[in-house]
Amino acid sequence: MTTRIFHNSDVHFGVENRAALDAFAQAVHAEKADAVLCTGDITQRCKHSEWASARDYFAQFSCPVVLFAGNHDMPYYNMWERMSDPYARARRLIRGVGSTLESDDVVLVPLKSTVRIQPRFPWSDGFVTKRALTQALEELETLKEDPRHKLIVCHHPLLGESDSAKNPTIGGDAAFAALAKAGGDAVASGHVHTPFDLTRERGGHAMRMLGVGTLSTRLRGKPPSYQVLTFARGEPIGRELRELPA
Repeated sequence: MTTRIFHNSDVHFGVENRAALDAFAQAVHAEKADAVLCTGDITQRCKHSEWASARDYFAQFSCPVVLFAGNHDMPYYNMWERMSDPYARARRLIRGVGSTLESDDVVLVPLKSTVRIQPRFPWSDGFVTKRALTQALEELETLKEDPRHKLIVCHHPLLGESDSAKNPTIGGDAAFAALAKAGGDAVASGHVHTPFDLTRERGGHAMRMLGVGTLSTRLRGKPPSYQVLTFARGEPIGRELRELPA
């Protein structure tokens, strides 16, 4: 038996690519995906109308739909709400159409990489707090003897494009090293709108980074894309990148 997760990110309702979204949905239905995973930036400006569009879209799937918030999913115009309860709108969507994945092959370990405010600009880049990392490590500790694949799920890539490049995610290097040491097999993320499949190593522990592109019109030199991740115990994680017409 295997588990197939159809992973998208950065759908940016408000500036979404409707043809790309339709193609993704058709594949999920036709191929009977075991789960849909969206790693954030569900909306463009966190407007109520954008969340309503997201709800209509994700509600169509009969398989589990696992949703995470990205930096665009905090209020953009309402600074009071951003400071007091930045994820309230995202939580409503997750409660309404989101669910959890129960699989014999893989377990998802969430890692929050967004913060409402940070000591630099832009606020859109990743920031892994000590609290967020501790929560992920505590979950990995409970899974120490679990034979399933451990997939870390976050919005921002934990490392830069290369080891020689500056890492835009504050706390990302420490998080990657700690999670790899604790038994993480791979990290699924989005944010950069360009796909990648890299294996990096820190402190003698390797972990795979599986990044997907966008299903919005906000392209950055690459076509819209999503990826199908396949998990089976004792087998390497399978990854199929699917690029779509712009």
